[in-house]
Amino acid sequence: MSAVEHLQELHGLPAFDFPGPDSKDELPAPDAVAWRLTADPYDDDSDEEFGDVWDRFLDTVDPSRVRAIIIGQWGEAYEDDSTGIVEDLVDAKDRLTALEAVFIGDLEQEQAEISWIEQSDVTPVLAAYPELREFGVRGGTGLEFPAVRHEHLRTLTFEAGGLPAEVVRGVAASELPALEYLELWLGVEEYSGTATVADLAPILAGGRFPALHHLGLRNSEIQDEIAAAVAAAPVVARLTSLDLSLGVLTDEGATALLEGQPLTHLQWLDLHHHFVSDPIAQRLQDTLVPAGVEVDLSEPGRSWDNDGVVHRFTAVAE
Repeated sequence: MSAVEHLQELHGLPAFDFPGPDSKDELPAPDAVAWRLTADPYDDDSDEEFGDVWDRFLDTVDPSRVRAIIIGQWGEAYEDDSTGIVEDLVDAKDRLTALEAVFIGDLEQEQAEISWIEQSDVTPVLAAYPELREFGVRGGTGLEFPAVRHEHLRTLTFEAGGLPAEVVRGVAASELPALEYLELWLGVEEYSGTATVADLAPILAGGRFPALHHLGLRNSEIQDEIAAAVAAAPVVARLTSLDLSLGVLTDEGATALLEGQPLTHLQWLDLHHHFVSDPIAQRLQDTLVPAGVEVDLSEPGRSWDNDGVVHRFTAVAE
Protein backbone atom coordinates (compact mmCIF):
# COMPACT_ATOMS: atom_id res chain seq x y z
CA MET A 1 0.00 0.00 0.00
CA SER A 2 1.32 3.42 -0.93
CA ALA A 3 1.64 6.08 1.75
CA VAL A 4 0.21 8.57 -0.74
CA GLU A 5 -3.41 7.80 -1.57
CA HIS A 6 -6.64 9.66 -2.10
CA LEU A 7 -8.32 10.73 1.13
CA GLN A 8 -11.22 8.51 2.09
CA GLU A 9 -12.56 11.02 4.58
CA LEU A 10 -11.93 14.47 5.96
CA HIS A 11 -13.11 15.85 9.28
CA GLY A 12 -15.03 12.64 9.90
CA LEU A 13 -16.98 12.97 6.65
CA PRO A 14 -16.67 10.50 3.76
CA ALA A 15 -15.01 11.83 0.63
CA PHE A 16 -17.39 12.31 -2.29
CA ASP A 17 -16.30 13.15 -5.83
CA PHE A 18 -18.29 16.07 -7.21
CA PRO A 19 -19.60 14.65 -10.49
CA GLY A 20 -19.30 16.06 -13.98
CA PRO A 21 -21.86 18.39 -15.55
CA ASP A 22 -23.69 15.57 -17.34
CA SER A 23 -24.31 13.48 -14.24
CA LYS A 24 -27.94 12.79 -13.34
CA ASP A 25 -27.14 11.17 -9.98
CA GLU A 26 -28.71 12.62 -6.88
CA LEU A 27 -26.20 14.54 -4.77
CA PRO A 28 -25.78 14.01 -1.02
CA ALA A 29 -26.69 16.72 1.46
CA PRO A 30 -24.10 19.50 1.38
CA ASP A 31 -23.04 18.90 4.99
CA ALA A 32 -22.97 15.09 4.79
CA VAL A 33 -19.71 14.59 2.85
CA ALA A 34 -16.29 16.04 2.18
CA TRP A 35 -16.57 17.30 -1.40
CA ARG A 36 -13.61 16.37 -3.62
CA LEU A 37 -13.19 18.74 -6.56
CA THR A 38 -10.92 17.84 -9.46
CA ALA A 39 -10.15 18.94 -13.01
CA ASP A 40 -8.18 16.34 -14.93
CA PRO A 41 -6.42 17.93 -17.94
CA TYR A 42 -6.08 14.48 -19.55
CA ASP A 43 -9.75 13.54 -19.36
CA ASP A 44 -10.93 13.32 -22.97
CA ASP A 45 -14.55 13.35 -21.80
CA SER A 46 -14.36 16.75 -20.14
CA ASP A 47 -12.96 20.11 -21.14
CA GLU A 48 -13.71 21.76 -17.78
CA GLU A 49 -10.89 23.63 -16.11
CA PHE A 50 -10.77 23.83 -12.34
CA GLY A 51 -12.35 27.29 -12.30
CA ASP A 52 -15.34 25.88 -14.18
CA VAL A 53 -15.68 22.99 -11.71
CA TRP A 54 -15.42 25.39 -8.78
CA ASP A 55 -18.08 27.76 -10.11
CA ARG A 56 -20.44 24.91 -10.96
CA PHE A 57 -19.95 23.44 -7.49
CA LEU A 58 -20.85 26.70 -5.76
CA ASP A 59 -23.91 27.10 -7.99
CA THR A 60 -25.08 23.48 -7.60
CA VAL A 61 -24.53 22.74 -3.91
CA ASP A 62 -25.72 25.09 -1.19
CA PRO A 63 -22.30 26.49 -0.17
CA SER A 64 -23.61 27.81 3.14
CA ARG A 65 -23.98 24.19 4.32
CA VAL A 66 -20.69 22.75 3.03
CA ARG A 67 -18.43 21.63 5.90
CA ALA A 68 -15.44 20.05 4.15
CA ILE A 69 -13.66 20.46 0.82
CA ILE A 70 -10.91 18.31 -0.68
CA ILE A 71 -9.02 19.89 -3.55
CA GLY A 72 -7.72 17.22 -5.89
CA GLN A 73 -6.10 17.72 -9.28
CA TRP A 74 -6.50 21.31 -10.44
CA GLY A 75 -4.89 20.82 -13.84
CA GLU A 76 -1.22 20.17 -14.40
CA ALA A 77 -0.24 20.56 -10.75
CA TYR A 78 3.45 20.14 -11.56
CA GLU A 79 3.30 23.32 -13.66
CA ASP A 80 0.50 25.41 -12.14
CA ASP A 81 0.87 26.08 -8.42
CA SER A 82 -1.96 26.30 -5.92
CA THR A 83 -2.17 30.11 -5.91
CA GLY A 84 -5.41 30.04 -7.90
CA ILE A 85 -6.89 27.42 -5.55
CA VAL A 86 -6.08 29.56 -2.53
CA GLU A 87 -7.63 32.58 -4.22
CA ASP A 88 -10.81 30.65 -5.10
CA LEU A 89 -11.21 29.57 -1.47
CA VAL A 90 -10.57 33.06 -0.13
CA ASP A 91 -12.97 34.67 -2.62
CA ALA A 92 -15.75 32.26 -1.56
CA LYS A 93 -15.43 32.91 2.17
CA ASP A 94 -18.76 34.77 2.35
CA ARG A 95 -20.54 31.84 0.68
CA LEU A 96 -18.78 28.91 2.40
CA THR A 97 -19.85 30.11 5.83
CA ALA A 98 -19.99 26.64 7.44
CA LEU A 99 -16.62 25.42 6.15
CA GLU A 100 -14.66 23.53 8.82
CA ALA A 101 -12.07 21.51 6.89
CA VAL A 102 -9.90 21.97 3.79
CA PHE A 103 -7.29 19.72 2.19
CA ILE A 104 -5.27 21.00 -0.80
CA GLY A 105 -3.44 18.60 -3.09
CA ASP A 106 -5.22 15.23 -2.91
CA LEU A 107 -3.27 13.69 -5.78
CA GLU A 108 -1.93 10.17 -6.12
CA GLN A 109 1.31 9.11 -7.78
CA GLU A 110 -0.41 8.42 -11.10
CA GLN A 111 -1.49 12.05 -11.24
CA ALA A 112 1.70 13.65 -9.95
CA GLU A 113 4.57 12.58 -7.74
CA ILE A 114 4.19 14.23 -4.35
CA SER A 115 7.29 16.40 -4.88
CA TRP A 116 6.02 17.54 -8.27
CA ILE A 117 2.92 19.17 -6.76
CA GLU A 118 3.48 22.92 -6.90
CA GLN A 119 2.09 24.61 -3.81
CA SER A 120 2.16 28.26 -2.68
CA ASP A 121 1.47 30.38 0.40
CA VAL A 122 -1.57 28.61 1.83
CA THR A 123 -2.05 30.74 4.95
CA PRO A 124 -4.62 33.09 3.36
CA VAL A 125 -7.09 30.19 3.65
CA LEU A 126 -6.66 30.21 7.43
CA ALA A 127 -7.09 33.97 7.55
CA ALA A 128 -10.26 33.77 5.46
CA TYR A 129 -11.85 31.03 7.57
CA PRO A 130 -11.40 31.81 11.28
CA GLU A 131 -13.74 28.93 12.21
CA LEU A 132 -11.73 26.31 10.32
CA ARG A 133 -11.04 23.18 12.38
CA GLU A 134 -8.88 21.08 10.04
CA PHE A 135 -6.35 22.01 7.36
CA GLY A 136 -4.07 19.82 5.31
CA VAL A 137 -1.70 20.14 2.36
CA ARG A 138 0.04 17.56 0.16
CA GLY A 139 3.22 18.61 -1.63
CA GLY A 140 6.11 20.72 -0.37
CA THR A 141 7.46 22.30 -3.56
CA GLY A 142 6.91 26.04 -3.43
CA LEU A 143 4.99 25.70 -0.18
CA GLU A 144 4.96 28.70 2.14
CA PHE A 145 3.54 28.90 5.64
CA PRO A 146 4.53 32.09 7.45
CA ALA A 147 3.58 32.15 11.11
CA VAL A 148 -0.14 32.64 11.73
CA ARG A 149 -2.56 32.92 14.60
CA HIS A 150 -5.76 30.91 14.40
CA GLU A 151 -8.04 30.44 17.38
CA HIS A 152 -9.95 27.31 16.37
CA LEU A 153 -7.73 25.09 14.20
CA ARG A 154 -7.48 21.63 15.76
CA THR A 155 -5.74 19.57 13.07
CA LEU A 156 -2.83 20.62 10.84
CA THR A 157 -1.19 18.21 8.39
CA PHE A 158 1.59 18.62 5.82
CA GLU A 159 2.40 15.64 3.59
CA ALA A 160 5.59 16.04 1.57
CA GLY A 161 8.57 14.27 0.13
CA GLY A 162 10.50 17.21 1.48
CA LEU A 163 9.20 19.95 3.77
CA PRO A 164 11.17 23.22 3.61
CA ALA A 165 12.70 24.42 6.86
CA GLU A 166 10.89 27.75 6.45
CA VAL A 167 7.54 25.95 6.58
CA VAL A 168 8.49 24.05 9.75
CA ARG A 169 9.70 27.27 11.36
CA GLY A 170 6.46 28.98 10.34
CA VAL A 171 4.41 26.26 11.98
CA ALA A 172 6.60 26.32 15.08
CA ALA A 173 6.19 30.09 15.40
CA SER A 174 2.42 30.04 14.90
CA GLU A 175 -0.10 30.65 17.66
CA LEU A 176 -2.63 27.82 17.50
CA PRO A 177 -4.13 27.51 20.98
CA ALA A 178 -6.72 24.88 19.96
CA LEU A 179 -4.34 22.65 17.97
CA GLU A 180 -4.67 19.01 19.04
CA TYR A 181 -3.19 17.10 16.09
CA LEU A 182 -0.02 18.06 14.20
CA GLU A 183 1.54 15.94 11.47
CA LEU A 184 4.64 16.90 9.47
CA TRP A 185 6.16 14.74 6.73
CA LEU A 186 9.71 16.12 6.80
CA GLY A 187 11.10 14.17 3.85
CA VAL A 188 14.55 14.27 2.33
CA GLU A 189 16.95 17.09 1.50
CA GLU A 190 16.99 16.17 -2.21
CA TYR A 191 13.34 17.24 -2.39
CA SER A 192 13.60 20.38 -0.22
CA GLY A 193 13.36 18.57 3.12
CA THR A 194 15.73 21.00 4.83
CA ALA A 195 14.25 21.11 8.34
CA THR A 196 16.49 20.20 11.26
CA VAL A 197 15.83 19.18 14.84
CA ALA A 198 16.60 22.78 15.82
CA ASP A 199 13.66 23.93 13.68
CA LEU A 200 11.40 21.58 15.64
CA ALA A 201 12.61 22.81 19.04
CA PRO A 202 9.70 25.19 19.78
CA ILE A 203 7.23 22.36 19.11
CA LEU A 204 9.15 19.82 21.18
CA ALA A 205 9.48 22.27 24.08
CA GLY A 206 5.77 21.86 24.69
CA GLY A 207 4.72 25.44 25.32
CA ARG A 208 3.74 26.44 21.80
CA PHE A 209 0.55 24.38 21.37
CA PRO A 210 -1.08 23.84 24.78
CA ALA A 211 -3.86 21.53 23.52
CA LEU A 212 -1.62 19.20 21.49
CA HIS A 213 -2.12 15.48 22.15
CA HIS A 214 -0.91 13.93 18.87
CA LEU A 215 2.43 14.64 17.21
CA GLY A 216 3.57 13.10 13.95
CA LEU A 217 7.12 13.75 12.74
CA ARG A 218 7.15 11.36 9.82
CA ASN A 219 8.91 10.32 6.64
CA SER A 220 12.30 11.76 7.63
CA GLU A 221 15.84 10.84 6.65
CA ILE A 222 16.95 12.24 10.05
CA GLN A 223 14.50 10.08 11.98
CA ASP A 224 17.18 8.94 14.45
CA GLU A 225 18.00 12.56 15.37
CA ILE A 226 14.31 13.30 15.74
CA ALA A 227 13.79 10.23 17.94
CA ALA A 228 16.68 11.30 20.19
CA ALA A 229 15.18 14.79 20.53
CA VAL A 230 11.71 13.39 21.19
CA ALA A 231 13.10 11.11 23.89
CA ALA A 232 13.85 14.17 26.01
CA ALA A 233 11.15 16.53 24.71
CA PRO A 234 8.78 18.08 27.30
CA VAL A 235 5.84 17.92 24.87
CA VAL A 236 5.82 14.11 24.98
CA ALA A 237 4.50 13.96 28.54
CA ARG A 238 1.08 15.22 27.47
CA LEU A 239 0.77 13.34 24.18
CA THR A 240 -1.59 10.41 23.82
CA SER A 241 -0.09 9.32 20.50
CA LEU A 242 3.27 9.70 18.78
CA ASP A 243 4.03 8.94 15.14
CA LEU A 244 7.63 8.56 13.92
CA SER A 245 6.76 6.32 10.99
CA LEU A 246 7.70 6.27 7.28
CA GLY A 247 11.30 7.34 7.94
CA VAL A 248 14.70 5.73 8.35
CA LEU A 249 14.55 4.97 12.06
CA THR A 250 17.33 2.57 13.09
CA ASP A 251 18.51 0.96 16.31
CA GLU A 252 20.13 4.26 17.26
CA GLY A 253 16.84 6.16 17.33
CA ALA A 254 14.85 3.28 18.79
CA THR A 255 17.36 2.86 21.61
CA ALA A 256 17.13 6.59 22.34
CA LEU A 257 13.36 6.15 22.75
CA LEU A 258 13.92 3.21 25.10
CA GLU A 259 16.45 5.06 27.22
CA GLY A 260 14.65 8.42 27.29
CA GLN A 261 11.58 9.51 29.21
CA PRO A 262 8.86 6.90 29.77
CA LEU A 263 6.44 6.41 26.89
CA THR A 264 4.10 4.10 28.77
CA HIS A 265 1.42 6.80 29.01
CA LEU A 266 0.88 6.74 25.24
CA GLN A 267 -2.11 5.03 23.70
CA TRP A 268 -0.15 4.25 20.56
CA LEU A 269 3.30 4.64 19.06
CA ASP A 270 3.61 4.35 15.29
CA LEU A 271 7.05 3.37 13.96
CA HIS A 272 6.02 1.47 10.83
CA HIS A 273 8.39 1.54 7.87
CA HIS A 274 11.61 1.37 9.88
CA PHE A 275 15.11 -0.13 9.91
CA VAL A 276 15.15 -1.37 13.50
CA SER A 277 16.68 -4.79 14.22
CA ASP A 278 14.53 -7.58 15.60
CA PRO A 279 16.11 -7.53 19.11
CA ILE A 280 15.54 -3.77 19.55
CA ALA A 281 12.04 -4.04 18.12
CA GLN A 282 11.31 -6.77 20.64
CA ARG A 283 12.61 -4.56 23.46
CA LEU A 284 10.19 -1.84 22.40
CA GLN A 285 7.32 -4.29 22.40
CA ASP A 286 8.31 -5.79 25.77
CA THR A 287 8.63 -2.34 27.35
CA LEU A 288 5.48 -0.70 26.02
CA VAL A 289 2.86 -3.29 25.16
CA PRO A 290 2.39 -4.55 28.76
CA ALA A 291 1.66 -0.94 29.74
CA GLY A 292 -1.16 -0.83 27.21
CA VAL A 293 0.65 1.01 24.40
CA GLU A 294 -0.25 -0.09 20.89
CA VAL A 295 3.07 -0.25 19.00
CA ASP A 296 3.21 -0.47 15.19
CA LEU A 297 6.54 -1.90 14.01
CA SER A 298 5.28 -3.23 10.71
CA GLU A 299 7.01 -2.84 7.35
CA PRO A 300 10.63 -3.33 8.41
CA GLY A 301 13.03 -2.18 5.70
CA ARG A 302 16.38 -3.53 4.58
CA SER A 303 19.48 -1.38 4.35
CA TRP A 304 21.89 -1.98 1.51
CA ASP A 305 25.59 -1.30 1.14
CA ASN A 306 27.06 0.41 -1.89
CA ASP A 307 30.86 0.72 -1.81
CA GLY A 308 30.86 0.95 1.96
CA VAL A 309 27.99 3.44 2.16
CA VAL A 310 24.83 2.22 3.89
CA HIS A 311 21.61 3.30 2.17
CA ARG A 312 18.08 3.50 3.55
CA PHE A 313 14.98 5.16 2.19
CA THR A 314 11.99 7.06 3.45
CA ALA A 315 8.57 5.79 2.41
CA VAL A 316 7.91 8.92 0.33
CA ALA A 317 10.44 11.11 -1.47
CA GLU A 318 9.91 12.06 -5.10
